[in-house]
Amino acid sequence: MKAYIFPGQGAQFTGMGKDLYENSSTAKELFQQANEILGFNITKIMFEGTADELKETKVTQPAIFLHSTILAEVMGSKFQPDMVAGHSLGEISALVANKTLAFKDGLQLVYKRALAMQKACEKTPSTMAAVLGLEDHLVEEICANTTGIVVAANYNCPGQLVISGAIDAVEKACVSLKEAGARRALILPVGGAFHSPLMEPAREELAAAIEATQFAAPACPIYQNVTTFAVTNPSEIKENLIFQLTSPVKWTQSVQNMIKDGATKFIEVGPGNVLQGLVKKIDRSAETEKAEL
Repeated sequence: MKAYIFPGQGAQFTGMGKDLYENSSTAKELFQQANEILGFNITKIMFEGTADELKETKVTQPAIFLHSTILAEVMGSKFQPDMVAGHSLGEISALVANKTLAFKDGLQLVYKRALAMQKACEKTPSTMAAVLGLEDHLVEEICANTTGIVVAANYNCPGQLVISGAIDAVEKACVSLKEAGARRALILPVGGAFHSPLMEPAREELAAAIEATQFAAPACPIYQNVTTFAVTNPSEIKENLIFQLTSPVKWTQSVQNMIKDGATKFIEVGPGNVLQGLVKKIDRSAETEKAEL
């Protein structure tokens, strides 16, 4: 069975999506539609922008979404998912690809999500840190025993967990994690504490937009970050998506459940190859490849 997986923030690069634009009239049309929906020329930033311009949350999130969803669309009959999943932002790309959301609705949600997250980041100085070489339960315990807001945010693969929270709490936790034997506990260059309680203002803002958006029955199950199991019920999908911003991304568990349910090949749709690497670390026997036209 084929599992199609969609990347999140951090996969962007200058020139992303340009090959799609130049080689497909469908892609060109969708990119132009995106410029109109967003009200600025995102294709120009994607194709020619600097790394700093692409790193802005309000650009990064729609740019990665566009690369992923337009690639899936242009693949046509070659895109045959038995199941889908997306890492953080990638979950919305996956929901467009499996026909739960219309392209326009997905893009508007991604843009609202980006702006709401940006606003929440500006409200409270916060950050994230990558923790390598420590078991999940130890990271969770240390976060729970650290004063201030710090939580496990991204379960990327065994031995690689990202924590998220207030700057001082994350820094204190990093010291304790190294003392407990972590190979690394490294502050990440991100704008704020994604997937933590500090994203509550963004969750509330996005919840209203999600509630007002039409969700259809999906063409195949989605394994969502919050629950990690196959979901096909549109109202359940909606609910999980609302809680995603303040809940951890359980990527390891999602991939394990997809494998348990019969996934043998994981195809990454969008920029970069980070997710292929994570899948291999979760299960070495899983086959991975990059989606191509």
